[in-house]
Amino acid sequence: MQRPVYFDNASTTPMDPSVFEAMRPWFMECFGNAASGTHLYGWEARDAVEEARGQVAALIGARANEVVFTGGATESVNLAMKGVAERHGFRGVHIVTCVTEHRAVLDVSAHLERMGCEVSRLEVDGMGCIDLGALEAVIRPETKLVALMFANNETGVLHPVQEVAEITGRHGIPFFCDATQAVGKVDVDAYGFGIDLMAFSAHKFHGPKGVGALFVRKGADRTKPVAQMDGGRHERGYRSGTLNVPGIVGMGAAAGLCRRLMPVERERILGLRGLLEGRLLGIPGSRLNGHPTQRLHNVSNLCFEGVDGKSI
Repeated sequence: MQRPVYFDNASTTPMDPSVFEAMRPWFMECFGNAASGTHLYGWEARDAVEEARGQVAALIGARANEVVFTGGATESVNLAMKGVAERHGFRGVHIVTCVTEHRAVLDVSAHLERMGCEVSRLEVDGMGCIDLGALEAVIRPETKLVALMFANNETGVLHPVQEVAEITGRHGIPFFCDATQAVGKVDVDAYGFGIDLMAFSAHKFHGPKGVGALFVRKGADRTKPVAQMDGGRHERGYRSGTLNVPGIVGMGAAAGLCRRLMPVERERILGLRGLLEGRLLGIPGSRLNGHPTQRLHNVSNLCFEGVDGKSI
């Protein structure tokens, strides 16, 4: 049977063949533990991890020592949000997020409420956009974190992250950004945009599953999350556990691939999306969900009157 066309790239992308080839030796030939600092096998693994760390940092406009490797974006979200809340003692800590965040952020927010935190969830307008005035209005002295995504995983709507960072910076509050859908698709400049903590995952940009990262800006203690995993103090103490060397190498290779191809791929995919939407929106009862222009080029969210989304 012919396989259906794959339209679920916001969920996961196929691994690029060049990424797989970069990973291959680290499964069988160069199998050392990157934390084993007394022999050649460990040194090789450590050097490969640090090379990948530099590649990932270059993709997001960060320094290599600000990239913490994790098991994926969900773990990064947990480390960032729970770690900052724990640094301030949980009870009475106020966190601001949004109703359209990914389930990872929403579920962590609910968990933190059970731990004694207070959470304000911003509403969005009919196109999925937040009101910056509402963000500014909800901030108070107890606010210790603002958690807003870069791009929505269903509609592709882009939040104004630079403007958000200006507001949080003015109030001295860390800004955590879930950039899982944006990294590798659009230009992300963690420093230039003023982001303090940022989560993302390799499998969203043609890397392997099961590996991600958290950007932790160097600087004030208020931006440093408390580790959520103990047992070895790997990754500068933020995340214990033996590093997934093949996965990290693959994430680095995918990051390098994206840096080279993003401009060309953006135009190619934008053209394909225009072709798709141009035909589908001609169907009576069809409608675009989200903002028509302020969205990712690779996301198209449409609905059709009287038709269930899952059945289509």
